Amino acid sequence: MEITWKNQLKLVLPSLKRPLERSGFKRMSGILRELKQQVCSSIDQARDKLHRLGTAIWHCPELAYKERQSHDILVWNVEPHFKLDTAFRASWGPVGGSDSDPTVNIGFLCEYDARPGIGHACDHNLTAEAGAVAAVGLRAALKSVADRPVHAKVTVLGTPAEEEGGRKTDLLREGAFEDVDVVLMAHPSQEDATYIPDVAEHDVVVKYHGRASHASAYPCEGVNALDAAVMAYSNLSVLRQQLRPDWRIHGIIKHGGVKPNNVPDYSELEYYLRTPSHRDLATIRAKVEACFRAAAMATGCEVEILFVKNEFYEILRNHTLEGLYEENGNTLITCTLFMVSLFLTSGSSDFGNVTHEYTAASGAEKAQFFTLRAAKALAMTAVDVLFGPGVLERVRKEGSEEQGKRGLTKHAEKQMDYSL
Repeated sequence: MEITWKNQLKLVLPSLKRPLERSGFKRMSGILRELKQQVCSSIDQARDKLHRLGTAIWHCPELAYKERQSHDILVWNVEPHFKLDTAFRASWGPVGGSDSDPTVNIGFLCEYDARPGIGHACDHNLTAEAGAVAAVGLRAALKSVADRPVHAKVTVLGTPAEEEGGRKTDLLREGAFEDVDVVLMAHPSQEDATYIPDVAEHDVVVKYHGRASHASAYPCEGVNALDAAVMAYSNLSVLRQQLRPDWRIHGIIKHGGVKPNNVPDYSELEYYLRTPSHRDLATIRAKVEACFRAAAMATGCEVEILFVKNEFYEILRNHTLEGLYEENGNTLITCTLFMVSLFLTSGSSDFGNVTHEYTAASGAEKAQFFTLRAAKALAMTAVDVLFGPGVLERVRKEGSEEQGKRGLTKHAEKQMDYSL
């Protein structure tokens, strides 16, 4: 979901004080420098073709679960309709090393669903482009090295319906990420950032059923469902003062009646519940459910409380990957721009669920120039993970420790990596 960065506090990383040159590659070891230069040159060579990806998706905005044209635009000789109707998977490799070596599978994610009424205001067309471009760059880099010391594989996953339903959670449940070691994704924003503090979220739809009647002639025979909705809305407004300051409840009345002359027999509300940790969602759910049921009891309405199937988890950080992404991004620009947001409450994304299962990291970029820069930084970070001494072990260790703190380590033998 879209992140609003305006008026948020930022902490410029210490590297802001360190002047950077475009010759930042010179500080790298030989193989890393060679591979990262290949990443950048291959992306530059294909930039026009790759740009057409994002532009084509922009011109056909499709809502969650309906991203059929976007799916088809992104599918080139890959496995279409992977697990879900508008998901896909593309893989290359494994290459390098020996067949007895464990495979290190680097995954890049593409999002491509739009928002109702405003199209690609969340720039998922660029998220899709950045994921595909980064994979192309990493693949070209790996092909350029004759003697690859790592048994490496590159995977792109098309993950639909982020804006509604959180289908990454369904893909997790279906095992789509099982063989992926590191998951990387870039999301557009107003700022360069190595981390977006997305919080946990659970959505709920509430339906009140009353009894219709003539509002003037026989109002006493009606049961007013709109009154129930208004009372529930007021209950939740009063509840906010009893909530922790970093919890959020916000919603709308989606249906409030048909004509003023009718006592409304049906009303509907939709609410988002957000907390910094998914462990607090059960508490906030119980509080809001009491408010909804109290309104039904007071008005005599029947109530349906429908929590959506998938919760969004907060994003777990991986400082190792964040640092690599920042360093790689700064080699591509003439001044240091990467920042970390200190603002604790942000939007929410099903990508948070991925970070609770696998090691991942999330960066933010804007517009075409920045999209390609983000894609290069993602692919260069993947090069560090594959070829940097001890990097994969540090990333896995940090991811495992963070997941362990949350009590969510499900894959004891294979922890996976955070996302950019």
